[in-house]
Amino acid sequence: MGLQGVVKSGKSVLRMRSSLMGGSILNRRPIRLGYIRLADSAPLIVAEQFGMFKNFDLDVCLSREVGWASVRDKIVYGELDAAQALGPMPFAISLGLGSIRCDCVSGLVLNLPGNAITLSNALADQGVTDAKSLNDAIFRSKDKKTYTLGVVYPYSSNNYLLRKWLISGGIDPDMEVEIVILPPGQMVRNLAAGTIDGYCVGEPWNSRAVEAGIGWTVQTGSELAPGHPEKVLMVRGEFAENRSEIHERLIAALVEACRFCQAPENRKDIVNLLMRREYLNCSAKIIEAGFSGMYRFSEKKITQLENFNIFHDMDSNVPSREKALWVLEGMEAAGHLEDSRLISTKLASKVFRPDIYEKALASHSKC
Repeated sequence: MGLQGVVKSGKSVLRMRSSLMGGSILNRRPIRLGYIRLADSAPLIVAEQFGMFKNFDLDVCLSREVGWASVRDKIVYGELDAAQALGPMPFAISLGLGSIRCDCVSGLVLNLPGNAITLSNALADQGVTDAKSLNDAIFRSKDKKTYTLGVVYPYSSNNYLLRKWLISGGIDPDMEVEIVILPPGQMVRNLAAGTIDGYCVGEPWNSRAVEAGIGWTVQTGSELAPGHPEKVLMVRGEFAENRSEIHERLIAALVEACRFCQAPENRKDIVNLLMRREYLNCSAKIIEAGFSGMYRFSEKKITQLENFNIFHDMDSNVPSREKALWVLEGMEAAGHLEDSRLISTKLASKVFRPDIYEKALASHSKC
């Protein structure tokens, strides 16, 4: 259809002219941005509530999703334009692992570490203090019980970190325990019900188990793999290409939000925001663990942790080749890559896009 078939009124002409000039094209419809009920969704929520999106002329509609499978499907089928995602997700979707194949990219890492492994109090009562003593408990319970541990998604740092921790104690994660998939928000209730014996997840779900007196944290992601990429901004490849201006502005706005989340003086405001019913719906005491640096492993153990959750320091936001290779190596170790040759600079640079990140900041950064 030609222009005359499209433009039927003077009002339409003005609207088209505005779009061609780069005005209303940014806001012809809200950007649908998905997130999960986790403390490290803070940059997205902060950007909406504290005006970073508006500062970059963006109209964003946040969509709280139940779990990562929902995020995956809504990205693949176009129900979401962009989403907070687990670091391995854009690689898995691009390779057609666990879903139909759909090219996805990330031009922004939202945070580093921020998760932990929590075990039931029943395991503590059995003398479990680390992976080695869990192995001993597994041996004692052989032929009587199979220990079950939860992770949030097959292709996740949570899964890869849990597997690494189990292996460090001599436990075969594929043969000697059962690893099940649960949405983050369902971990605590399943631990309380006894359907799982532990899990690896982000905050606030570790601290919530400790506060409820049903679990304790045995190790954090920052201890197991310091500085590993955790959550990223994920979009379809076609979105990054066809709506590059919007994508770059979205990245620039979220970088500002990540910088805000990193600053200690903003922690109280962030916690007060996240504790609201529509977001995390948790007490300030529970949420603070992901931001304060004082981490509560159990009722009796509170430890100062450096870099538990990094939103902006240490070049954390750059989707670099090194971060991509960490993800791909975790996927290979878990048996998710049939051909180890897939761990290559080519695949890393195709999915994690530092060029988009750099362009976004060069063109749109206000700092």
